[in-house]
Amino acid sequence: MATLGVVMSGTGGIWRVRTITGDTLEVSLRGRLKKGNADALKLTVGDDVRLDREAHGKSWAIAEIFPRRSQLARRVPGGGHGERIVAANVDQVIVVFATAKPEPHVRMLDRFLVIAEGNNLEARIIINKMDLADEAGARDRFRAYERAGYPVHYTSVKKRLGLDELHDALAGRTSVLSGPSGVGKSSLLNNMYPGLNLRVGEISESVNKGRHTTVGAVLHPLPDRGYVVDTPGLREVGMWGMPSEHLDGCFPEFRPSLDRCRFGDCTHVSEPDCEVRAAVGRGDISSERYDSYAKLRAELEETEKKWANSKPVTHSPRKRGR
Repeated sequence: MATLGVVMSGTGGIWRVRTITGDTLEVSLRGRLKKGNADALKLTVGDDVRLDREAHGKSWAIAEIFPRRSQLARRVPGGGHGERIVAANVDQVIVVFATAKPEPHVRMLDRFLVIAEGNNLEARIIINKMDLADEAGARDRFRAYERAGYPVHYTSVKKRLGLDELHDALAGRTSVLSGPSGVGKSSLLNNMYPGLNLRVGEISESVNKGRHTTVGAVLHPLPDRGYVVDTPGLREVGMWGMPSEHLDGCFPEFRPSLDRCRFGDCTHVSEPDCEVRAAVGRGDISSERYDSYAKLRAELEETEKKWANSKPVTHSPRKRGR
């Protein structure tokens, strides 16, 4: 007897799987899948799986992991060599930042967006806790992202601002919510979907950094179709397998200029007749976004020198129009 399901979470070798009938089962992973070859999929949240009953008939085991249509991957923490799959079969990445408490760091936001682009995933931005900010000032601060083509949602649980529009953006899709600790991801979900009962973290007044409340990525089914993957607050955002020459394609506002540079392998840092830098000079590309690109490019080039003898799996962002 077999049934199909989707992996919701996992810890200590036990996985919670939601079946196509809506039941939630705690299951193990078949031994042959644990011992799979190097090319075999490593089970993660969001994977579609087939469950078979064990021989004694009282429990279930994951017997097959189906091919993924997409995944969100990042570098292993600590600057390690390799990638960590955050979630599988993702439709969109939603990056959540707060207007204050904690203060937003746009370069970290740019890193999240580059990781989404590098995984060929659509991205949205949530600017939360709008009750703590001047709305006009907040919108002006993040206007460059709207100009780049990213949908930006300005939200507040206390003011009930922007929640209906965000609710519609989540319906029927599998969305990964990511961002630093303490920005209110769990509070947003609890408010839009009563019954999820996610733990809400407190902000440490002494260091102004959110405490970690989510231990690992967890897939939550939404009442009106779709899923949300709630991820731990990330203090470090690393890219894995992103060749430095592909980074420019991860900045949507750069794309109209990429084929107009004088040199086909232009790094957009020092070459003459660079259309990207010309667009920055005209104000068509935000200087802050360009600075993020330049710093990330230098970081990637340094990493490439460090790992020159390694062969990471590369993710090449598609030149997706917006």
